[in-house]
Amino acid sequence: MSLPFVDLKQQYARLKPLIDARIHAVLDHGQYILGPEVAELEGELAQRAGARHCLTVASGTDALIMPLMARGIGPGDAVFVPAFTFTATAEAILLLGASPVFVDVDPATYLVDLADLERRVAATKAAGRLAPKAVIAVDLFGLPVDYPKLQAIADAHGLFVIDDAAQSFGGAFHGRPVGSLAPVTATSFYPAKPLGCYGDGGAIFTDDDDLAEILKSIRVHGEGKSRYDTVRVGLNARFDTIQAAVLLAKLPSFSDELEARDRLARHYSARLSNRIQTPVMPDGLICAWAQYTIRVADRDAVRAKLGEAGVPTAIYYPTPMHLAEAYRAHGEGEGSLPVSEALSREVLSLPMHPFLSDADADRVCDAVIAAVG
Repeated sequence: MSLPFVDLKQQYARLKPLIDARIHAVLDHGQYILGPEVAELEGELAQRAGARHCLTVASGTDALIMPLMARGIGPGDAVFVPAFTFTATAEAILLLGASPVFVDVDPATYLVDLADLERRVAATKAAGRLAPKAVIAVDLFGLPVDYPKLQAIADAHGLFVIDDAAQSFGGAFHGRPVGSLAPVTATSFYPAKPLGCYGDGGAIFTDDDDLAEILKSIRVHGEGKSRYDTVRVGLNARFDTIQAAVLLAKLPSFSDELEARDRLARHYSARLSNRIQTPVMPDGLICAWAQYTIRVADRDAVRAKLGEAGVPTAIYYPTPMHLAEAYRAHGEGEGSLPVSEALSREVLSLPMHPFLSDADADRVCDAVIAAVG
């Protein structure tokens, strides 16, 4: 029997009374868009993240687009972004007419390579075609970027920093929670995330009062003081009340689930680290473990053997953004970002969720050891 890669069914079975009660409360009051549960959730999330403001939105992609809109970033502007990430990070930039500048990643952590970032900012300035405006750093697989070092680089070059925390909500950097590490943080509540709703959803965190007000306006079609007082171009990016209800039901057990993810990751690493390249965990960091990703040379053959053993896997990501068809015009072609390109050929993610038993974790590890030989 194949193991589940992510087990949302078991999570629902455990939380069914809480989730059902929360959803039925929404059905009873009938405020399906920005109902009272949305404000309640935003308060809970802001407190957990250590941020003054939390604004829930319709998707993690909206959470990336909206801060760029609020800063007026558009045609002629350069936004620096790691190439080894999901398409939404680059997509958000291009949807506003700005240009992504792809940066390589660190070969150990897979996070943005800060030295390469500085080189590419300098090269962009020297070329003079684009104005460097922002950097979107991705907390890949749940591990936070070193934001103090990144912010120092950004300050030196006048760049606005956005934390793409789509995979890292619940993580921390030396005691500071994700959501408080950058001027703006965007996260996703896609169902398979560590904290996921039952549809699309996302949130933006910031301590900037003025920015928060602009974001609130953008979220509802650029609304001003009243519904038909349109003061700017906006989006329909409101968060559904039923999705807020689902997350409110999940929040009380979120810390326990994060701990279970961490125990599973440690179990995997204890069994596998002397056989293959396992994830690096720098001291002082807490990873949300959205994914547990190994690196193997003969990835496709290993994956096939794991599938035969009933162990599901996933590849995040098979193509770096600078080589994706939609973004090739904004990159420098094959060979320009060697670490991102190598990772895309070698990474493989194993089952990761809070409900995998020790016996099933050992089954995964045994299958990996047998597959790599």
